[in-house]
Amino acid sequence: MGTKLKEPVRIRDKKLANGNSSLFLDVYFNGKRKREYLKLYLIPERNKVDKEANANTLKLANAVKAKRIVEIQNNEYGFKTKTGKEKTNLIQYVHYLADQELAKTGNKRSYYYTFNSLAKHLNTFAGEKATFANVDTNFVKNFITYLRTAKNFNYEKKEGEDKKALSPNTQHNLFKKFAFVLKKAVKSEIVLFNPIDKLEGNDKPKGEDSAREFLTITELKKLIGSECKNDTVKRAFLFCCLCGLRYSDVSKLTWDNFYIDNDGEMMLRMRIQKAKRNEDIPISKEAIKWLPDKKEGAGKIFDLPKNDNANKLLSKWCKTSGITKKISFHCSRHTSATLNLSLGVPIETVSKLLGHKKIATTQIYAKIIDEKKKEAIRKQEGLFD
Repeated sequence: MGTKLKEPVRIRDKKLANGNSSLFLDVYFNGKRKREYLKLYLIPERNKVDKEANANTLKLANAVKAKRIVEIQNNEYGFKTKTGKEKTNLIQYVHYLADQELAKTGNKRSYYYTFNSLAKHLNTFAGEKATFANVDTNFVKNFITYLRTAKNFNYEKKEGEDKKALSPNTQHNLFKKFAFVLKKAVKSEIVLFNPIDKLEGNDKPKGEDSAREFLTITELKKLIGSECKNDTVKRAFLFCCLCGLRYSDVSKLTWDNFYIDNDGEMMLRMRIQKAKRNEDIPISKEAIKWLPDKKEGAGKIFDLPKNDNANKLLSKWCKTSGITKKISFHCSRHTSATLNLSLGVPIETVSKLLGHKKIATTQIYAKIIDEKKKEAIRKQEGLFD
């Protein structure tokens, strides 16, 4: 008589205080055991309806069980088999991605800066010899716990002062980049699955609404009336302030992106890099003023320096214009949003103009406008005392 093979996935239940039973999968494979709670519950059977409900719940649980067995057989479940690349050094791979971003954008602040910061924190957390073989769901959860109390390496502390802890937004950004690293690793077949996929939404670090710097109409007039060392940067920035494009999009613009619609209005059709979809954007006459003269055989409309250099030029231009705000090229997008809202454009329309997937993103700007209104009203206090 043959030996009976042990079933790799079993449905088990755990009694809860309210009398229900929580179903979970007990998964055992290659000497490793995992529990996967299904968020499915059996209820006490008091009548026929209860029995039918439990029967349907068990059907769902068995369907998930069958799927997990197939995933294990295809090496797709959370138990990793060797890929031949799992010994890739984690820290070195993060630096590799940082260098790729720098070569692509020339920007030492954005992704490059955050990737290098991530590498420092992973090194502190797991050591310089950590490989992708170490990275599983528990590794990710423990790294998230580490981030909650980690110190900010980039904060220049004063003498006698302790280093500051990472802000919620910094934790969120570092986690997002770590998720990107693991996604790339899966694509490169360094690992077979992304352990972040096994996390619940509440397990992941959440960011906070941060202050979004923007320019007022008065400040825009100051910039228009002053000279920028690079006229192309000036034109491109003001164009973006009026139509809401990102640097990554405006730097690729060609005349082929523009067309006249049936109403005789200028339109911009292009593939938005971040959203990865095509958009048709109406262009105002004010924005058109900042386009350079069309030249025969011209390639890109705005021959811009790399983002980091463009931001340095913007900073000097703002300073000479008497603007003390910390302005980057991306602030043109914030300016476009707040400008349209302050002019009474409905939030749904502004959301579409900016290409936001969710109106909640646009509502952040609406809150900024509301707060500015309140500030204006507060200035009346004591006016007639």
